[in-house]
Amino acid sequence: MQLNNRYGYLAGFLACVGLIAFALYLQYVVGEDPCPLCLLQRIVFMGLGVVFLVAAMHGPRRVAAVMYGVLLLLLAAVGGAIAGRHVWLQSLPKNMVPECGPGLDYILSRFPLRKALDMVLRGSGECAEKGWTFLGLSIAGWSLVWFVLLAALAFALTLRATQGSGAGRGAGLRAQARNH
Repeated sequence: MQLNNRYGYLAGFLACVGLIAFALYLQYVVGEDPCPLCLLQRIVFMGLGVVFLVAAMHGPRRVAAVMYGVLLLLLAAVGGAIAGRHVWLQSLPKNMVPECGPGLDYILSRFPLRKALDMVLRGSGECAEKGWTFLGLSIAGWSLVWFVLLAALAFALTLRATQGSGAGRGAGLRAQARNH
């Protein structure tokens, strides 16, 4: 595997760390309290960050790179689905916004995990509030953009690792054949 792939995985990790750091800044400095869907997106970004970091430390070759790539793409797809749902809730007309519900801590302490996730993914009134925006996108909108970008990075790194390994072996075999 080329050293550049390690830097690519490291870049993915640093992007996730930066996103979590910015979310904490918005929460504790700006005063934007996260809704349950925001918290789920943070968990997915943390999961992506861990996988990117492990892959950067491991420096996977072809098969392991595909495994990391699939895991990263699955996590990014889950995060993208949650963020997409969040953006959809934010785009609803006021009369269609669900009522505000209890916080994530309460939901997780009172209901089985499957029921709690179902309740959180349905969203609530607080999830429909846009709060902080930048360039016309809400936090959920930017999360969706970042999930797509991180999925694209994972795909590119996986493609590079699989093509690079095969091309290197094929070129080596061709060079050996010419020498004989």
